[in-house]
Amino acid sequence: MLTLSTVNVNGLRAAAKKGFVEWLAETGADVICMQETRAEPDQLTAEVREPAGWSTALAPSSAKGRAGVAIYSRTEPEAVRIGFGSAEFDDSGRYLEIDLPGITIASLYLPSGEVGTPRQDEKERFMKEFGEHLAGLRERAASTGREVVVCGDWNIAHREVDLKNWKANQKSAGFLPEERAWLTEVFESGYTDVVRNLHPEGPGPYSWWSYRGKAFDNDSGWRIDYQVATPGLAERASTAVVERAPSYDKRWSDHAPVTVVYDF
Repeated sequence: MLTLSTVNVNGLRAAAKKGFVEWLAETGADVICMQETRAEPDQLTAEVREPAGWSTALAPSSAKGRAGVAIYSRTEPEAVRIGFGSAEFDDSGRYLEIDLPGITIASLYLPSGEVGTPRQDEKERFMKEFGEHLAGLRERAASTGREVVVCGDWNIAHREVDLKNWKANQKSAGFLPEERAWLTEVFESGYTDVVRNLHPEGPGPYSWWSYRGKAFDNDSGWRIDYQVATPGLAERASTAVVERAPSYDKRWSDHAPVTVVYDF
C-alpha cells in the first residue's frame, strides 16, 4: 500500500507553529507533497527540515517568501528533480519530482492568477509549458513501465461541483472557462482526477476555504488540491479523504491535506 498526502501549508514556518508538526507525527502517509512552503531550508527548524524517519526534498523559490514546494518520503528517493525544464519557472518553487520504485511523484504549485493582471498572464504561460511537460512525463513513464502522480494545488476548480459559490465565480481566476478547459484537456490526455474518480458526485470534497468571513464554518470551499495520476495508478486508489480540521481554530493552513491510499 502507498498512502500519499498533498497539502498547501500556507507557509511552512507558520504551519509548524499551529499544528503541522503534530499532524506530521501522527500521519500514516508514506509520502507528503507540500506547496507554498515559503521558506529557505535554513529558515526551518530541524524537526521540520529533517524530521526523523523522513527523507526531505525542498525546492524554495528564488523570490524570497513566495511559493516553494517540498516532498517528504519515508523511502529514500531514487532521484530528485526540481522544475520541468522551463527557463521562466524552474527557480520559482513551483514543481518538484521524486522517483520511487515504479512511480514518479510530483508536487505542484500552479500560479493562482488574477484576472486582468500580469499574474493571470503568468498563469497562462505556466499552464502552456506545464501541459507540454505532463504529456512528455506520461510518455516517458509509459515507456519504462512507471506510474505517475502529480499532487498539489492546481489553483483551478474543474467543475461546478468543485466550488460552493460557482455562479458568483464564473469570471474569477481559478474558475475561468479557459482554465477549466485546460484541466479538461489534462484529464482527457492520459491522466485521471483520482479524488473525483472515487467520489464522482460531489459537491466537493472541498480542500480550501478562505480565511475571510464564515467560509470554513459554512463549508463554502473550493476543490483545487488534486492528485492527478496515470490511469494504471488511479485504478489502484482505494480511498480518498480530505483531512478537514474539526473546527476553525484547529486549522494550521487554509487548505486541508488530501490523502489517497493506493494498492501499489
